[in-house]
Amino acid sequence: MTEEILDSVRSKYGAVAESTLSNNDAGVKAVAEAFGYSAEELTSIPAEANMGLSCGNPTATVHPRPGEVVVDLGSGGGLDVFLAAKMVGPEGKAIGIDMTPAMIERARANAEAGGYTNVEFHQSTIDNVPLPDASVDCVISNCVLNLAPDKSAVFREITRILKPGGRLAVSDIALKGELPEAIAKSMAAYVGCIGGAISLMTTAPGCWLLDSNMWRSWIAAQT
Repeated sequence: MTEEILDSVRSKYGAVAESTLSNNDAGVKAVAEAFGYSAEELTSIPAEANMGLSCGNPTATVHPRPGEVVVDLGSGGGLDVFLAAKMVGPEGKAIGIDMTPAMIERARANAEAGGYTNVEFHQSTIDNVPLPDASVDCVISNCVLNLAPDKSAVFREITRILKPGGRLAVSDIALKGELPEAIAKSMAAYVGCIGGAISLMTTAPGCWLLDSNMWRSWIAAQT
């Protein structure tokens, strides 16, 4: 079932990556602005980085600082990576992780077109991040954790790569109650960010912005 989910997600978002959707489309821009991006932010990065897939603005929450290393789990076309890159400056680094080849290709093309020298994009699932332990100051994610079949593994990876005192900011779909069985078992609903959404009933209260010491304490209590 896990591989079926991953294949379906790759197919859906690979098609989006190969589309012409960009910030030049009024609808795409409107969606991003509705979820917290300013017009100035959106025009400061390559237009093709925004495909209207966000459900929040995690960089505005975590406030990356000059010289820090920021990792975006499920980085898509690079929207949040490029915003973070500007915040951390030339002494810092912004790293994108995405499992979809077409998304990685699009993000790297955006980075080249934008002349970014402090960004990297790695193709990998977000439950197996190709980075060393305690190497990251901030982890962000934008409407992607709901797509991961093994969310506990993702949270363990976040804990592993964050430095002591590091920060986590997540924008995502969350459930206040149980989904109807038909929706919970629907692949279309899963790929559409609903079927795999995290339940607020089982998630750490206020966990969307925690430092790594608080996060490690919560993880330990769950295992």
